[in-house]
Amino acid sequence: MTPEDLLKRLDAPLSLRKRVGYVTLALTGLAGSGLIGLLWATEPGLPPRTTVALAVLAAIGLCWAALGGWAVTRRTPMFAQDRVVAGWLGLGAWLLFTVGALVITTLRHKLEPSLLVVVLALGVLAIANLRTARRTRADLLHRKEQLSQLP
Repeated sequence: MTPEDLLKRLDAPLSLRKRVGYVTLALTGLAGSGLIGLLWATEPGLPPRTTVALAVLAAIGLCWAALGGWAVTRRTPMFAQDRVVAGWLGLGAWLLFTVGALVITTLRHKLEPSLLVVVLALGVLAIANLRTARRTRADLLHRKEQLSQLP
């Protein structure tokens, strides 16, 4: 395979498989947000923390839907930029979950060990996912630069 062939493959937009995956992500985010919004709208008199939790969950679902829509509509190569954005969204969702868990446990004056395990496990996964995505993007951009400089 020549450097020109590799550059053409690097400059290609998302494959059909990835496009289908991102359409599925967008529809799942929209469906989840819609169902949460429907539950929120049909349950009068919810406690304030439940209302906040439902709003945050709906917002997270809309963010994932926006990511899916953005990725599908891109006509240029991403060089794993979609993965980096997804990594940041995952980290943001984990931070919101962690803050919510801390607020609830502070209000109850009791720390559940199982909740701590879940928060830490999700945090490790979110950070690892973001680091992997950033490393993959950097490697792809470096490889593109190397191939561009070949005669």
